[in-house]
Amino acid sequence: MKSTGYHKFILPNGLRLTVYPMPHLRSISMLVFVGAGSRYESDDEAGVSHFIEHLYFKGTKRRPTSKEISETIESIGGIINAGTDKELTSYWCKVADQHFPVAIDLISDLLHNSRLDPADIEKERQIIIEEINMSRDLPQFKVDLLVDESIWKGQAMGRDVAGSKESVSTITREQMLTYIARRYVANNAVVSITGNISVEKATESVVEAFRWWKAGDIPETTPTIHNQTAKRVVLETKTSEQSHICLGVPAVSILDPDRFPVGLLSVILGEGMSSRLFLEIREKLGLAYDIRSYTTQHLDTGSMIVYAGVDPRKTTTAIAAIVEQLALTKNGVAEQELTKAKELAKGRLLLRMEDSRNVAAWMGAQELLTNRIMTLDEVINGIDAVTTDDIKRVANQLFVTDKLNLAVVGPIKNRSTLSRLLSL
Repeated sequence: MKSTGYHKFILPNGLRLTVYPMPHLRSISMLVFVGAGSRYESDDEAGVSHFIEHLYFKGTKRRPTSKEISETIESIGGIINAGTDKELTSYWCKVADQHFPVAIDLISDLLHNSRLDPADIEKERQIIIEEINMSRDLPQFKVDLLVDESIWKGQAMGRDVAGSKESVSTITREQMLTYIARRYVANNAVVSITGNISVEKATESVVEAFRWWKAGDIPETTPTIHNQTAKRVVLETKTSEQSHICLGVPAVSILDPDRFPVGLLSVILGEGMSSRLFLEIREKLGLAYDIRSYTTQHLDTGSMIVYAGVDPRKTTTAIAAIVEQLALTKNGVAEQELTKAKELAKGRLLLRMEDSRNVAAWMGAQELLTNRIMTLDEVINGIDAVTTDDIKRVANQLFVTDKLNLAVVGPIKNRSTLSRLLSL
């Protein structure tokens, strides 16, 4: 993606469009991002964003069944799917370039004409409850939910995107329609298109396909509160072959200039087979098969989390070793180690951008959340500008005992022993 490679338009109804032609391809990817997600939900409608996303694939006025929807896209060899996150919901389609008219018509139909049939709602309600049950039964998923609940304690940001079995059981069709009217408005959405298509053709197609979409008043977002004053330990005792560990801290937002050093700190710690955590926890100590770190970035908050799955008998040893590695980064990193981390981060970013759907997601999500699109060159410049002093500074800001959040799922019972390990 070159600095001037993308094009952005705001249509008369407030719908934003981003286009990035990739004429060397024979496909087109299209994503529609809507500012709907779990952070915008009240307690009694928790999971409604995810519920609506499911229902949009159950039938429209023109395509009354899910079978007709899937056949529309599979009969032309395309792929369609959707996903819900904390701050956005996306609907996407990827097709051979000659079938783009079918793809855009289908996505528009889903968003405009979904029936939200009461019978479908009841059937899908049970399906989502089973999805929630599945995530609860998978310890590596459950521990991720628990650490989020701890980092954003008592806030919508800390909730499972799918909601709870209790909330999903009581969400009504009227609540869905009210939520759609509140969040699914044209000026709270972005259409992002990449692939073998001209800017003119993409623009004409979107104007025609989405002329039905009306603008609306977007409610203000409740700010995230950062008020943690003491370390937190969440333990779910469960029979399993491993203890699943997530050790996390609140971090920076998608708009914070420190997102670049924080991202590189995570790379140094646990992204890749030459990272500190991988070399120490797996290669040297032999404690884990899966050990990694990752960051999340949202509008006004973020997190950095370390995950590991270990033998239950080695749980405390593994946690102590992870804490030690966090503490060591506070002493600083060598220039050579930072340079390696920069090249890894830049290389993986560039490789992801070889896929048209990733490019469309890159543009659309940024535009929806930040109202601007950073080019690859700008991001690479941000990465290159990070110094060893920056890494030491953010490590000392993030890795503080009172900001630690430990979640463990496994056959462990002694919570106080785990708490005593958390000291930086």
